[in-house]
Amino acid sequence: MKGILLARIREFIRNPFSFLLFTGISILFAWATSSATGGGSDGLPVPVYVEEGADAYENSLKEQDAFHFYMVDKEKLEQELKEGKVDTGVKLSEKHFDILVGVESPNAGLIQQAVQEVYTAETQETLIRESAENKGMNADQVISSYQEALTEGTFDLSVQSFSGEESWKYDESVQRIGGFAIFFAIYTIAYGVVKILTEKRMGLWDRMILSPIRKSEMYAANLLSSFIEGYLQILIIFSVFYFWRGITFNDRLIEILLMLIPYALTIVSLSILITALVKNVQQFNAVITITAVSLAMIGGAFWPLEIVSNPVLLFLANVNPIKYGLDIIQGVAVYGYSFTDLLLPMSVLTLMSVLFSGLGIHLMEKRHIE
Repeated sequence: MKGILLARIREFIRNPFSFLLFTGISILFAWATSSATGGGSDGLPVPVYVEEGADAYENSLKEQDAFHFYMVDKEKLEQELKEGKVDTGVKLSEKHFDILVGVESPNAGLIQQAVQEVYTAETQETLIRESAENKGMNADQVISSYQEALTEGTFDLSVQSFSGEESWKYDESVQRIGGFAIFFAIYTIAYGVVKILTEKRMGLWDRMILSPIRKSEMYAANLLSSFIEGYLQILIIFSVFYFWRGITFNDRLIEILLMLIPYALTIVSLSILITALVKNVQQFNAVITITAVSLAMIGGAFWPLEIVSNPVLLFLANVNPIKYGLDIIQGVAVYGYSFTDLLLPMSVLTLMSVLFSGLGIHLMEKRHIE
Protein backbone atom coordinates (compact mmCIF):
# COMPACT_ATOMS: atom_id res chain seq x y z
CA MET A 1 0.00 0.00 0.00
CA LYS A 2 2.82 2.41 0.86
CA GLY A 3 4.48 1.66 -2.45
CA ILE A 4 1.33 2.58 -4.40
CA LEU A 5 0.92 5.78 -2.40
CA LEU A 6 4.53 6.77 -3.03
CA ALA A 7 4.11 6.04 -6.72
CA ARG A 8 0.99 8.25 -6.82
CA ILE A 9 2.84 11.06 -5.04
CA ARG A 10 5.75 10.89 -7.46
CA GLU A 11 3.33 10.87 -10.39
CA PHE A 12 1.55 13.93 -8.94
CA ILE A 13 4.83 15.81 -8.53
CA ARG A 14 5.92 15.01 -12.10
CA ASN A 15 2.57 15.96 -13.65
CA PRO A 16 0.50 18.39 -11.50
CA PHE A 17 -1.03 20.14 -14.55
CA SER A 18 -4.67 19.04 -14.08
CA PHE A 19 -4.54 19.76 -10.35
CA LEU A 20 -3.15 23.25 -10.88
CA LEU A 21 -5.62 23.88 -13.72
CA PHE A 22 -8.74 23.07 -11.70
CA THR A 23 -7.40 24.88 -8.64
CA GLY A 24 -6.57 27.98 -10.66
CA ILE A 25 -9.92 28.05 -12.47
CA SER A 26 -11.90 27.72 -9.25
CA ILE A 27 -9.90 30.52 -7.60
CA LEU A 28 -10.31 32.72 -10.67
CA PHE A 29 -14.08 32.21 -10.90
CA ALA A 30 -14.65 32.68 -7.17
CA TRP A 31 -12.37 35.75 -7.07
CA ALA A 32 -14.19 37.38 -9.99
CA THR A 33 -17.71 36.76 -8.68
CA SER A 34 -17.32 37.23 -4.91
CA SER A 35 -17.26 40.49 -3.01
CA ALA A 36 -14.38 41.35 -0.68
CA THR A 37 -16.28 41.17 2.59
CA GLY A 38 -15.42 39.40 5.78
CA GLY A 39 -18.16 36.83 5.53
CA GLY A 40 -21.62 37.86 6.56
CA SER A 41 -20.85 41.43 7.59
CA ASP A 42 -22.36 44.25 5.52
CA GLY A 43 -24.34 42.36 2.92
CA LEU A 44 -24.45 42.78 -0.84
CA PRO A 45 -24.49 46.48 -1.87
CA VAL A 46 -27.63 47.55 -3.73
CA PRO A 47 -28.16 51.15 -4.98
CA VAL A 48 -31.66 52.59 -4.47
CA TYR A 49 -33.31 55.59 -6.13
CA VAL A 50 -36.23 56.97 -4.11
CA GLU A 51 -38.94 58.95 -5.92
CA GLU A 52 -41.04 61.59 -4.24
CA GLY A 53 -43.56 60.08 -1.83
CA ALA A 54 -41.61 56.84 -1.26
CA ASP A 55 -39.47 58.06 1.64
CA ALA A 56 -41.35 55.83 4.09
CA TYR A 57 -39.67 52.73 2.64
CA GLU A 58 -36.12 54.07 2.91
CA ASN A 59 -35.45 53.36 6.60
CA SER A 60 -37.03 49.91 6.44
CA LEU A 61 -34.75 48.93 3.57
CA LYS A 62 -31.67 50.09 5.47
CA GLU A 63 -32.56 47.69 8.29
CA GLN A 64 -32.28 44.66 6.00
CA ASP A 65 -29.40 42.36 6.96
CA ALA A 66 -28.89 40.37 3.75
CA PHE A 67 -28.31 43.48 1.58
CA HIS A 68 -26.72 46.88 2.02
CA PHE A 69 -29.24 49.27 0.45
CA TYR A 70 -27.76 52.73 -0.13
CA MET A 71 -29.54 55.74 -1.61
CA VAL A 72 -28.36 57.37 -4.87
CA ASP A 73 -29.88 59.70 -7.43
CA LYS A 74 -31.32 58.45 -10.70
CA GLU A 75 -28.23 59.27 -12.78
CA LYS A 76 -25.89 57.56 -10.33
CA LEU A 77 -28.05 54.42 -10.31
CA GLU A 78 -28.07 54.20 -14.11
CA GLN A 79 -24.32 54.83 -14.25
CA GLU A 80 -23.44 52.06 -11.75
CA LEU A 81 -25.63 49.57 -13.61
CA LYS A 82 -24.21 50.57 -16.99
CA GLU A 83 -20.58 50.33 -15.80
CA GLY A 84 -21.16 46.97 -14.12
CA LYS A 85 -20.30 48.18 -10.62
CA VAL A 86 -23.51 46.51 -9.39
CA ASP A 87 -25.68 43.92 -11.09
CA THR A 88 -29.04 45.03 -9.61
CA GLY A 89 -30.63 48.30 -8.48
CA VAL A 90 -33.98 49.38 -7.05
CA LYS A 91 -36.32 52.24 -7.93
CA LEU A 92 -38.87 53.07 -5.22
CA SER A 93 -42.19 54.73 -6.01
CA GLU A 94 -45.10 55.59 -3.75
CA LYS A 95 -47.29 52.67 -4.83
CA HIS A 96 -44.82 50.27 -6.44
CA PHE A 97 -41.14 49.49 -6.98
CA ASP A 98 -38.99 48.43 -9.93
CA ILE A 99 -36.00 46.07 -9.93
CA LEU A 100 -33.39 47.25 -12.45
CA VAL A 101 -31.08 44.50 -13.68
CA GLY A 102 -27.81 45.36 -15.39
CA VAL A 103 -26.44 41.79 -15.50
CA GLU A 104 -28.49 38.62 -15.10
CA SER A 105 -27.96 37.43 -11.54
CA PRO A 106 -29.76 35.30 -8.90
CA ASN A 107 -29.49 38.34 -6.63
CA ALA A 108 -32.38 40.01 -8.47
CA GLY A 109 -34.92 37.55 -7.10
CA LEU A 110 -33.56 37.88 -3.57
CA ILE A 111 -33.60 41.68 -3.72
CA GLN A 112 -37.14 41.68 -5.08
CA GLN A 113 -38.23 39.48 -2.19
CA ALA A 114 -36.61 41.79 0.38
CA VAL A 115 -38.16 44.94 -1.09
CA GLN A 116 -41.56 43.23 -1.44
CA GLU A 117 -41.53 42.40 2.26
CA VAL A 118 -40.89 46.07 3.11
CA TYR A 119 -43.75 47.25 0.88
CA THR A 120 -46.09 44.63 2.31
CA ALA A 121 -45.27 45.59 5.89
CA GLU A 122 -45.72 49.32 5.18
CA THR A 123 -49.02 48.70 3.38
CA GLN A 124 -50.36 46.61 6.26
CA GLU A 125 -49.38 49.28 8.77
CA THR A 126 -51.09 51.98 6.68
CA LEU A 127 -54.32 49.97 6.42
CA ILE A 128 -54.34 49.22 10.14
CA ARG A 129 -53.78 52.90 10.95
CA GLU A 130 -56.61 54.04 8.66
CA SER A 131 -58.99 51.41 10.03
CA ALA A 132 -58.17 52.33 13.64
CA GLU A 133 -58.64 56.06 13.00
CA ASN A 134 -61.99 55.46 11.29
CA LYS A 135 -63.20 53.58 14.38
CA GLY A 136 -61.92 56.26 16.77
CA MET A 137 -59.17 54.04 18.21
CA ASN A 138 -55.59 54.94 19.10
CA ALA A 139 -53.77 54.04 15.89
CA ASP A 140 -50.29 53.89 17.47
CA GLN A 141 -51.52 51.56 20.21
CA VAL A 142 -53.25 49.28 17.71
CA ILE A 143 -50.13 49.09 15.55
CA SER A 144 -47.98 48.39 18.60
CA SER A 145 -50.32 45.57 19.66
CA TYR A 146 -50.26 44.17 16.14
CA GLN A 147 -46.45 44.13 16.05
CA GLU A 148 -46.30 42.46 19.48
CA ALA A 149 -48.73 39.80 18.26
CA LEU A 150 -46.51 39.14 15.24
CA THR A 151 -43.47 38.80 17.48
CA GLU A 152 -45.10 36.59 20.10
CA GLY A 153 -47.38 34.64 17.76
CA THR A 154 -50.76 33.10 18.44
CA PHE A 155 -49.58 29.52 18.67
CA ASP A 156 -46.56 27.84 20.23
CA LEU A 157 -44.75 26.06 17.42
CA SER A 158 -41.71 23.85 17.60
CA VAL A 159 -39.75 23.86 14.35
CA GLN A 160 -36.74 21.63 13.85
CA SER A 161 -34.59 21.85 10.74
CA PHE A 162 -30.99 22.37 9.73
CA SER A 163 -31.44 26.15 9.70
CA GLY A 164 -33.19 26.14 13.07
CA GLU A 165 -35.43 29.08 13.88
CA GLU A 166 -33.23 31.75 12.29
CA SER A 167 -34.26 33.54 9.13
CA TRP A 168 -32.31 32.87 5.99
CA LYS A 169 -29.02 34.73 5.67
CA TYR A 170 -27.07 35.17 2.46
CA ASP A 171 -23.39 35.91 2.04
CA GLU A 172 -22.31 36.12 -1.58
CA SER A 173 -18.61 35.61 -0.89
CA VAL A 174 -19.12 32.42 1.11
CA GLN A 175 -21.63 31.14 -1.46
CA ARG A 176 -19.32 31.69 -4.44
CA ILE A 177 -16.09 30.51 -2.85
CA GLY A 178 -17.64 27.43 -1.27
CA GLY A 179 -19.61 26.57 -4.40
CA PHE A 180 -16.69 26.77 -6.82
CA ALA A 181 -14.30 25.04 -4.39
CA ILE A 182 -16.40 21.92 -3.92
CA PHE A 183 -17.54 21.93 -7.55
CA PHE A 184 -14.06 21.81 -9.11
CA ALA A 185 -12.90 19.35 -6.45
CA ILE A 186 -15.19 16.82 -8.16
CA TYR A 187 -13.02 16.89 -11.29
CA THR A 188 -9.73 16.61 -9.40
CA ILE A 189 -10.94 13.64 -7.35
CA ALA A 190 -12.70 11.91 -10.24
CA TYR A 191 -9.72 12.03 -12.59
CA GLY A 192 -7.65 10.49 -9.82
CA VAL A 193 -10.08 7.61 -9.31
CA VAL A 194 -10.44 6.85 -13.02
CA LYS A 195 -6.79 5.74 -13.04
CA ILE A 196 -8.06 2.48 -11.54
CA LEU A 197 -10.04 1.85 -14.73
CA THR A 198 -7.02 2.66 -16.88
CA GLU A 199 -4.70 0.39 -14.90
CA LYS A 200 -7.18 -2.48 -15.03
CA ARG A 201 -7.49 -2.11 -18.79
CA MET A 202 -3.69 -2.22 -19.11
CA GLY A 203 -3.52 -5.41 -17.01
CA LEU A 204 -1.50 -3.71 -14.28
CA TRP A 205 -3.89 -4.88 -11.56
CA ASP A 206 -3.62 -8.49 -12.74
CA ARG A 207 0.14 -8.35 -12.28
CA MET A 208 -0.16 -6.66 -8.88
CA ILE A 209 -2.56 -9.32 -7.62
CA LEU A 210 0.24 -11.86 -7.99
CA SER A 211 2.32 -9.82 -5.54
CA PRO A 212 1.90 -10.03 -1.73
CA ILE A 213 -0.28 -6.89 -1.70
CA ARG A 214 -3.97 -7.42 -1.00
CA LYS A 215 -6.67 -6.07 -3.32
CA SER A 216 -8.21 -4.04 -0.48
CA GLU A 217 -4.87 -2.27 -0.03
CA MET A 218 -4.76 -1.54 -3.75
CA TYR A 219 -8.17 0.10 -3.61
CA ALA A 220 -7.36 1.95 -0.39
CA ALA A 221 -4.09 3.37 -1.72
CA ASN A 222 -5.62 4.62 -4.97
CA LEU A 223 -8.69 6.12 -3.31
CA LEU A 224 -6.64 7.71 -0.53
CA SER A 225 -4.39 9.42 -3.05
CA SER A 226 -7.43 10.79 -4.89
CA PHE A 227 -8.92 12.03 -1.62
CA ILE A 228 -5.66 13.79 -0.68
CA GLU A 229 -5.51 15.60 -4.04
CA GLY A 230 -9.13 16.78 -3.84
CA TYR A 231 -8.90 17.81 -0.21
CA LEU A 232 -5.62 19.63 -0.84
CA GLN A 233 -7.30 21.61 -3.60
CA ILE A 234 -10.15 22.65 -1.28
CA LEU A 235 -7.63 23.63 1.40
CA ILE A 236 -5.64 25.78 -1.03
CA ILE A 237 -8.73 27.59 -2.36
CA PHE A 238 -10.07 28.48 1.07
CA SER A 239 -6.61 29.50 2.30
CA VAL A 240 -6.09 31.84 -0.68
CA PHE A 241 -9.30 33.72 0.06
CA TYR A 242 -8.65 33.73 3.81
CA PHE A 243 -5.11 35.11 3.66
CA TRP A 244 -5.13 37.21 0.46
CA ARG A 245 -8.76 38.29 -0.02
CA GLY A 246 -9.66 38.90 3.62
CA ILE A 247 -12.65 36.52 3.71
CA THR A 248 -12.63 35.46 7.38
CA PHE A 249 -15.27 32.69 7.18
CA ASN A 250 -16.41 33.75 10.66
CA ASP A 251 -12.82 33.09 11.88
CA ARG A 252 -13.48 29.34 11.74
CA LEU A 253 -11.60 28.26 8.63
CA ILE A 254 -10.01 25.21 10.28
CA GLU A 255 -13.41 23.92 11.44
CA ILE A 256 -14.84 24.29 7.94
CA LEU A 257 -11.94 22.35 6.42
CA LEU A 258 -12.25 19.55 8.97
CA MET A 259 -16.00 19.25 8.49
CA LEU A 260 -15.56 19.02 4.71
CA ILE A 261 -13.66 15.72 5.01
CA PRO A 262 -16.92 13.70 4.65
CA TYR A 263 -17.73 15.65 1.48
CA ALA A 264 -14.38 14.79 -0.12
CA LEU A 265 -14.86 11.13 0.83
CA THR A 266 -18.34 11.18 -0.73
CA ILE A 267 -16.98 12.50 -4.03
CA VAL A 268 -14.32 9.78 -3.99
CA SER A 269 -17.05 7.17 -3.50
CA LEU A 270 -19.24 8.71 -6.23
CA SER A 271 -16.28 8.61 -8.60
CA ILE A 272 -15.83 4.89 -7.84
CA LEU A 273 -19.47 4.28 -8.73
CA ILE A 274 -19.19 6.19 -12.01
CA THR A 275 -15.96 4.38 -12.87
CA ALA A 276 -17.68 1.04 -12.30
CA LEU A 277 -20.57 1.96 -14.63
CA VAL A 278 -18.61 3.19 -17.66
CA LYS A 279 -16.65 1.07 -20.12
CA ASN A 280 -13.78 3.37 -21.05
CA VAL A 281 -12.15 6.69 -20.24
CA GLN A 282 -14.02 8.50 -23.03
CA GLN A 283 -17.36 7.55 -21.51
CA PHE A 284 -16.06 8.54 -18.10
CA ASN A 285 -15.09 12.02 -19.34
CA ALA A 286 -18.58 12.59 -20.73
CA VAL A 287 -20.40 11.25 -17.67
CA ILE A 288 -18.31 13.09 -15.08
CA THR A 289 -18.75 16.41 -16.92
CA ILE A 290 -22.53 16.06 -17.07
CA THR A 291 -22.71 14.76 -13.51
CA ALA A 292 -20.53 17.49 -11.98
CA VAL A 293 -22.36 20.37 -13.67
CA SER A 294 -25.76 18.88 -12.84
CA LEU A 295 -24.82 18.38 -9.20
CA ALA A 296 -23.53 21.95 -8.98
CA MET A 297 -26.65 23.48 -10.51
CA ILE A 298 -29.11 21.42 -8.48
CA GLY A 299 -27.08 21.53 -5.26
CA GLY A 300 -26.77 25.31 -5.06
CA ALA A 301 -23.12 25.83 -6.01
CA PHE A 302 -24.00 28.57 -8.52
CA TRP A 303 -26.98 30.15 -6.75
CA PRO A 304 -28.66 29.73 -3.34
CA LEU A 305 -31.31 27.05 -3.10
CA GLU A 306 -33.54 29.44 -1.14
CA ILE A 307 -34.58 31.13 -4.40
CA VAL A 308 -35.62 27.78 -5.95
CA SER A 309 -39.31 26.89 -5.63
CA ASN A 310 -39.61 23.86 -7.93
CA PRO A 311 -40.39 20.85 -5.67
CA VAL A 312 -38.69 18.38 -8.04
CA LEU A 313 -35.41 20.33 -7.99
CA LEU A 314 -35.60 20.71 -4.22
CA PHE A 315 -36.12 16.96 -3.85
CA LEU A 316 -33.12 16.22 -6.06
CA ALA A 317 -31.07 18.67 -4.01
CA ASN A 318 -31.75 16.59 -0.89
CA VAL A 319 -29.86 13.64 -2.43
CA ASN A 320 -27.05 15.85 -3.71
CA PRO A 321 -23.69 15.88 -1.85
CA ILE A 322 -22.95 19.46 -2.94
CA LYS A 323 -25.98 20.70 -1.02
CA TYR A 324 -24.70 19.19 2.21
CA GLY A 325 -21.18 20.45 1.56
CA LEU A 326 -22.54 23.98 1.20
CA ASP A 327 -24.72 23.48 4.30
CA ILE A 328 -21.52 22.85 6.26
CA ILE A 329 -19.69 25.86 4.79
CA GLN A 330 -22.58 28.28 5.25
CA GLY A 331 -23.57 26.81 8.59
CA VAL A 332 -20.16 27.63 10.06
CA ALA A 333 -19.25 30.81 8.14
CA VAL A 334 -22.67 32.51 8.04
CA TYR A 335 -24.78 31.08 10.88
CA GLY A 336 -21.99 30.25 13.32
CA TYR A 337 -23.18 26.69 13.92
CA SER A 338 -21.14 24.29 16.01
CA PHE A 339 -19.95 20.78 15.16
CA THR A 340 -23.01 19.30 16.90
CA ASP A 341 -25.39 21.48 14.88
CA LEU A 342 -23.85 20.19 11.66
CA LEU A 343 -23.99 16.50 12.46
CA LEU A 344 -26.94 16.04 10.09
CA PRO A 345 -25.20 17.08 6.83
CA MET A 346 -21.99 15.30 7.86
CA SER A 347 -23.94 12.12 8.67
CA VAL A 348 -25.76 12.23 5.33
CA LEU A 349 -22.46 12.64 3.49
CA THR A 350 -20.94 9.73 5.42
CA LEU A 351 -23.93 7.54 4.54
CA MET A 352 -23.63 8.50 0.86
CA SER A 353 -19.93 7.68 0.97
CA VAL A 354 -20.55 4.20 2.35
CA LEU A 355 -23.35 3.45 -0.14
CA PHE A 356 -21.54 4.76 -3.23
CA SER A 357 -18.23 3.07 -2.41
CA GLY A 358 -19.82 -0.26 -1.52
CA LEU A 359 -21.94 -0.36 -4.66
CA GLY A 360 -19.12 0.93 -6.87
CA ILE A 361 -16.51 -1.58 -5.71
CA HIS A 362 -19.06 -4.42 -5.97
CA LEU A 363 -19.94 -3.51 -9.58
CA MET A 364 -16.29 -3.02 -10.48
CA GLU A 365 -15.28 -6.43 -9.15
CA LYS A 366 -18.29 -8.14 -10.72
CA ARG A 367 -17.54 -6.71 -14.12
CA HIS A 368 -13.86 -7.58 -13.75
CA ILE A 369 -14.74 -11.24 -13.00
CA GLU A 370 -17.06 -11.44 -15.99
